[in-house]
Amino acid sequence: MKARHKRLGIVVVGLAALAAVAALVLNAFEGNLSYFFSPTDVADGKAPSNHIFRLGGLVEKGSVTRREGDLTVNFVVTDMAKSIQVAYSGILPDLFAEGQGVIAQGKMGPDNVFIAEEVLAKHDENYMPPEVAESLKKTGKMGEPHPGNQNGGKPL
Repeated sequence: MKARHKRLGIVVVGLAALAAVAALVLNAFEGNLSYFFSPTDVADGKAPSNHIFRLGGLVEKGSVTRREGDLTVNFVVTDMAKSIQVAYSGILPDLFAEGQGVIAQGKMGPDNVFIAEEVLAKHDENYMPPEVAESLKKTGKMGEPHPGNQNGGKPL
């Protein structure tokens, strides 16, 4: 075999190995992606039914219920246009409150209830998650007051 063919063989094997590594990395990234959807998107069927995604909006006033002696909490997330029932089993963040911005990560379960694996609340009084603010802007409800929200539904 000529030296030229050996070099060509090495280059081809190297490119094949590089392509295999790139495919594995991209496959790992795809498995870890978590897309954001508003309650309107979920109600309209735009969210995946078998993949983890993030649901964001405001916690509807008067919707938080807890089972006695259990860590399960049920609440409703709204973008002021549509609402989605959420079930979460665990300890909620200290800043979780009705009328405040929240992002829940999980999957849609039976009976159109979002089963949250993680709940994220705003980190201080001057913050609304960017995804939630954008979702409220899209529905045209950003400036409307929400029951339980002292700042009139506006991010500070």
